[in-house]
Amino acid sequence: MSNLVIKNLHVSVETNEGDKPILHGVDLTINPGEIHAIMGPNGSGKSTLAYALAGHPKYTITEGEVLLEGENIVEMPADERARAGLFLAMQYPVEVPGVTVSNFLRTAKTAIDGEAPALRTWVSDLKDSMKALRMDDDFAQRDLNTGFSGGEKKRNEILQMKLLKPKFAVLDETDSGLDVDALRIVSEGVNSVHGETNVGIALITHYTRILQYIKPDHVHVFVDGKVAESGGAELATQLENEGYDRFL
Repeated sequence: MSNLVIKNLHVSVETNEGDKPILHGVDLTINPGEIHAIMGPNGSGKSTLAYALAGHPKYTITEGEVLLEGENIVEMPADERARAGLFLAMQYPVEVPGVTVSNFLRTAKTAIDGEAPALRTWVSDLKDSMKALRMDDDFAQRDLNTGFSGGEKKRNEILQMKLLKPKFAVLDETDSGLDVDALRIVSEGVNSVHGETNVGIALITHYTRILQYIKPDHVHVFVDGKVAESGGAELATQLENEGYDRFL
């Protein structure tokens, strides 16, 4: 099936004191085109879910399955998961001095597709995508995330998603550190990619403000490493009014 299915997922993270269990049996299904908002207090396991799905080596899946279009990707390294159609927009994008945004993106596109895009088409696609995210032309020649503002880093993550065209995307607190204008621009970029590609999205966030721009089909409350409650968009409004106290 063309969906992302998480079954009974248990995950431990590597710490100085040894492996620490974080996720305790997460079940979640994301169908193409669906937007799932994953909300919860600090330390509830939301980012652990993101990194475990992407294949971060410090996050070990100890039990359960992650099925992408029916194939269990748990044993796949991160690059194979990306080629299978999974994308992670990081909360804290890494700075890479000496590697330009343009070179990074074309290398990533080549790795995902298995062949380099035609140069003329690539330049046109890159310019159009940057324009949609209100990026200056010289942005492509800057070193990846080096000296970028918070808004520039997050827009660059969405630029990657726009060009790589994944089947399913995990957006880890894409709204953190953004002012109102940057939040609107990033949200417009996410909605644009969603409309163009029908990508399934897991949107991890603490707050409902991004949900004013990106409308979720489903909302899940994460507490103590598992889904405590699921509902529609109205659940996010309830959380905004009441907080997480009743789950703690």
